[in-house]
Amino acid sequence: MKVAIHNVHLDLGAGRRGTDMGPSAIHVAGLIPKLQSLGHVIDGVDSVGFQSNENLDPEFPKARFLRQIHDTCEKLRDNVLTKLEGGAVPVVLGGDHSQAVGTISALSTYYRKQGKDIGVLWVDAHTDMNTPETSPSGNIHGMPLATLLGHGAPELVALSGDQPALKPENVVIFGARDIDGTEVPLVEELGIRVFTMQEIDRRGIVVCLEEALAQIQKNTVGVHLSFDLDGVDPQYAPGVGTPVLGGLNLRESHLLCESVAATGELIGMEMVELNPILDDANRTGEFAVWLIQSALGKTII
Repeated sequence: MKVAIHNVHLDLGAGRRGTDMGPSAIHVAGLIPKLQSLGHVIDGVDSVGFQSNENLDPEFPKARFLRQIHDTCEKLRDNVLTKLEGGAVPVVLGGDHSQAVGTISALSTYYRKQGKDIGVLWVDAHTDMNTPETSPSGNIHGMPLATLLGHGAPELVALSGDQPALKPENVVIFGARDIDGTEVPLVEELGIRVFTMQEIDRRGIVVCLEEALAQIQKNTVGVHLSFDLDGVDPQYAPGVGTPVLGGLNLRESHLLCESVAATGELIGMEMVELNPILDDANRTGEFAVWLIQSALGKTII
């Protein structure tokens, strides 16, 4: 597989500093040589981001740092589109989850030109379905999925063209366990399928994964895996800004990535919300590399 690496140095969408260093931590953990050892060809590495400034004015209290996040996502969209047109699969390293607006807008635009829709498996402790009108914090990393479904700041929604990047039936949220009450009405209105950790515990991860992947593959060209590391229990991924106890464990996280790889329909992935400031000797960076390897085909035997 030809793989294009995109680094996103961005923390302006989050409530605390540090995720802009996430891509560096993943590279320090040896991502590129480990992907090459699997037989993948690295089709370049590019970086986008906005230099953080402690005194930078957030400008819009209900969508903090909107202008800077828009510009970063626009550049990311263009870079990912270029690599897609060259036949590469994008692996996007974050960075806070607001970057998904750029990544997924690129994938949607590319495949829409072919008359095809994309499916998204959104792994996250949260649903990221707030809007500027409903967000308690104004932090855009809590809004990207709503934005990609057409409900968000117009500037960001427009990055996918004249229609939303995603259709609700082609999206599944997996591992949620901390959902704002302000998000629930939009989740229910759009009919987004959410596999909470309670359901995963009760029914089993294998059954839930099979259902999730069947839904997002049904009418789509393939699967984009948007993996927020706070979807994992902080016992295994401590280096995140919004840790929530009771998440996916080590083997469940790998099984999820291995199951995506087994579909043979991975069209892109991103690994987000790694905050090295909060990590323990780069444990989360190393874990992120293991998960990326699993999603790109590494197996036990």
